Amino acid sequence: MKRVFLILSMVLFCSLATTTMAQKFAFIDMEYILKNIPAYEMTNEQLSQLSEKWQGEVEVLQQEAQNMYKTYQSELVFLSAEMQSKREEEIIKKEQEAQELKRKYFGVEGELYKKRESLMKPIQDEIYEAVKAISEDKGYQAVVDRASTMRSVIYASPKIDISNEVLAKLGYSK
Repeated sequence: MKRVFLILSMVLFCSLATTTMAQKFAFIDMEYILKNIPAYEMTNEQLSQLSEKWQGEVEVLQQEAQNMYKTYQSELVFLSAEMQSKREEEIIKKEQEAQELKRKYFGVEGELYKKRESLMKPIQDEIYEAVKAISEDKGYQAVVDRASTMRSVIYASPKIDISNEVLAKLGYSK
């Protein structure tokens, strides 16, 4: 009985070991790939310019609110209680306007996020399709981005890094 159990265990172990050894994995460095795609660099530049423009608009409103407050402080002794209240409301309104504009442009679902998403999606889709084609051609079961923040891969042989192949497939050979 022990012999049968031992033989079955060996067969099961061998079949699992063969299956595990047959799987192929590859690694890519997404940062490296993106740095070598001109469209990505142009997109980043475009987003940077847009961000600076919008930041300037927000800063103008904030500066206006700050100037209103300084003027209010200097004229405070000459203002009636009613005028003080009115000026305070105007300053608060201007500050809220600046905060709302900042949220509109730079918030979680703001204009910058939407613009980045719309510009980056085609690049990401193109990379995904190239990785998928290479994986299917070479029989990789998984391709892992070793540049991701998860850092789950401690060591990877450079022999299985297909980043240059992805760039070549995209037409950006090094």
